[in-house]
Formats: sequence, structure tokens, C-alpha cells
Amino acid sequence: MKKIILMLAFAATLFAVNAQEKPTTGDYFNGLTRPLTFDRMIAPYALEVTFNKTVHIIFPSAIRYVDLGSSDLLAAKAGGAENVLRVKAAVRDFSQESNLAVITEDGAYYTFNVKYADEPVKLSVEMVDFIYNGKAGTRPNSLDVQLEELGEESPFLVNLVMKSVYKNNKREIKHIGSKRFGIEYSLKGLYVHNRLLYFHTQLKNTSNVPFSVDYITFKIVDKKVAKRTAIQEQVIRPLSEYNNVREIGGKTTERTVFTLPLFTIPDGKRLLVELHEKQGGRNQSFFAKNANLVRAKVIDELNVKH
Repeated sequence: MKKIILMLAFAATLFAVNAQEKPTTGDYFNGLTRPLTFDRMIAPYALEVTFNKTVHIIFPSAIRYVDLGSSDLLAAKAGGAENVLRVKAAVRDFSQESNLAVITEDGAYYTFNVKYADEPVKLSVEMVDFIYNGKAGTRPNSLDVQLEELGEESPFLVNLVMKSVYKNNKREIKHIGSKRFGIEYSLKGLYVHNRLLYFHTQLKNTSNVPFSVDYITFKIVDKKVAKRTAIQEQVIRPLSEYNNVREIGGKTTERTVFTLPLFTIPDGKRLLVELHEKQGGRNQSFFAKNANLVRAKVIDELNVKH
């Protein structure tokens, strides 16, 4: 009996020594990884959903990506609204908490912890457009998501530049535009920042009849070809836009800022910007030359106004 007690005591001592030599770290990789601390965490919002009602979340920018944590949730963009997300429960009274992640066009990442509630208090939620000031506790989402088409440019900075151009509302260009049937479509300004071009356009409806926008195109076309073909056109697709309204009422003026990849125009060609009316004949178009592009005003990001 004495021998057994001595053996147990020795084993306990050996275990204590090993425990001191290899303290537990709480991870599964024997201390070879660094733990994720709370300052790395993107704080989620709390969201309640139910089966018989729909929760609407309004974001400050168009929705690019949505991911649902489980099949207990249903989510989709609201029809005709790129920045509104509809969320509801797919089943009644689901018990386990789920989550929801959203990425928007301005590079912001939002995350939500989602629970079921019979009567959610917040059925319409607005995600305030804010500027992260670097202080602890003021970062409810991430603004570091990179979008493929913008390359290395920050989507958040691109959005700030577009907003700044729109807010300043300066008329840098006075001679490029078109005017027909009570509709005026003009280029107010042309700007460059890093490897992106910003087109500030204005659409003015001087008639009493609303104007519905079908689509807007940017094309590089030959100067001397009367009838253009697909071979003779190079379409430049906007990467982003700010305040791209779809309908302009009578006696109303609206402005839009488009972000395009940096380009120049070869000799013998020019840029054609076309505005098409939905189910109408008041289409507008204007041309810009390479000289206009190379004289684009440089935007200093230090002067971008929030």
C-alpha cells in the first residue's frame, strides 16, 4: 500500500512539473499560433427576425455580397433598391443563433448576430453612413474590403471622392453637353485620382414630363464613321457611381458622379457618352476629346471633404 501511495505521489509531482514547463495556452496548436484578441474583432450588430414579418436593412451604399449563417434565414435585395436588404426567418421559432454578413460597394463590411423573436422591435434599420475616426469603440464595421475592379484603390476612398465632387458641385467644363426636347445633359467636371477618372454629369429636365433613365454608355468611337458598328466601338464600363438616379421629374435637375478606369483616346477617335430614355425618344449624347481627358483636374485626397 505504501508503495502505491509513493507511486501516485511521484506521478502527481511529474504532472505538476510538466504543467509548469508547458503551460496551457487555450489553443489547439501547442502555442504555435497567436490568439485573436478582441481589438481584431469586428463587432457584430444584434438583429431580430421573425417568420410573419420582414426586416428591412438600409445601407449607405449598394449591396455587393450577402452571406447567411444558416438555412434558418432568408435574405434578398429589395426589388429596385440596390441598398436595401430584406431579411426574415425561413422557419418558425428557430432556437440557435445565426449570423449575417454584408459587403457594400463602398468597401464596408457589416456583420450581424441574428436571433428569432416573435415580435421584433426593429423592423426597419438604417446603417448610418459614418467616418471611422480611429478611436476605440467607434468601428462597428470594416472599411478595408478591396473590390476587384478597383484594383488597389480603396473603395471607401473612391466613395469619398465621388461624394466630395458631388458636394462641391463646381462647373469646371462649360462647353460639353447636349440639349433636345426640354432635356439638357452635360459634363460639369472631369477629375483624376490615382488611376481612376471621375465624370461629373448633370441632367436637367426643363419640361413638365418626367424623364426615366434606361441606361448610360461610355464609348470610344471613330470620328469620321457615320454609322458606328461594334467593331469600331470600345465600351468603357463605369466602376462605380454616386447618385445615379433612374427618374427625373419635370422642372428638376439631378447630378451623377461616375468612376471610370484611367484611359486616353487614340488619334482619330473620341469619347461618346449616351443617355437613353426608357420607352422614350428624348435620348441625349455628347462627345469628349482626348484633350479634355488629359486636362482632368487632379484631386488631392487631403482635400477630399467628408
